[in-house]
Amino acid sequence: MAVTLTPAAADRARQYLAERPGAAGLRFGVRKSGCSGFAYVVDVATEAAADDRAFEQHGVRVLVDAASLPHVEGTEIDFVRRGLNQTFVFRNPQLKGECGCGESFTTRPDTLG
Repeated sequence: MAVTLTPAAADRARQYLAERPGAAGLRFGVRKSGCSGFAYVVDVATEAAADDRAFEQHGVRVLVDAASLPHVEGTEIDFVRRGLNQTFVFRNPQLKGECGCGESFTTRPDTLG
């Protein structure tokens, strides 16, 4: 499996990366947060870590750290615009549940392995 980008997400990521010459790629992962357990992290990676797994699609390199990978394996990242709002959207097959506000989520128990 892999982490994939839609063309819209790749376009937006390229815009972010163009603002940071020399960036290693887009950092994608999770951090402990909120009432459900995890929140997504999307940032510009200044360098790749030894435990990163790299995925490349549409000319964009996505780096995922080893601890985050079980929680995001198979995720499709999209970028959507709704009226004045625009955001990354994550279609994550590891998702088990989300909190009511949508800011945090839990993953299947076997991802904790």
